[in-house]
Amino acid sequence: MVNRIVVGAHYGLRDWLVQRATAVIMLAYTLALVLFLLVMPSGFAGWKALFACSWVRLLTQVTLLALLLHAWVGVRDIWMDYVKPVGVRLVLHVLTILWLVSCFIYSVKVVWGL
Repeated sequence: MVNRIVVGAHYGLRDWLVQRATAVIMLAYTLALVLFLLVMPSGFAGWKALFACSWVRLLTQVTLLALLLHAWVGVRDIWMDYVKPVGVRLVLHVLTILWLVSCFIYSVKVVWGL
């Protein structure tokens, strides 16, 4: 049986990179949306024209997925740091995953109009 070391300087590197990459995706999308808001015609017609493009819908969905991944890493770290009973922590992890997956499914419905 091999003993696995679960602590160390490299253990959280993947999570750190996920947090930074998703933050960059969300920042880029937000800046692009602000720029569009400055030049778009006001009202519903402008929004309808923007989201008529499939690539805008795709970028929106990718950004929402990045937001959900970002939230997962952050909330999971909170549960791991502050909830000590393993059973309670497992239940919280499962509930968090179910919530985030349901948010993703709903976001697909909203963005793509399914």
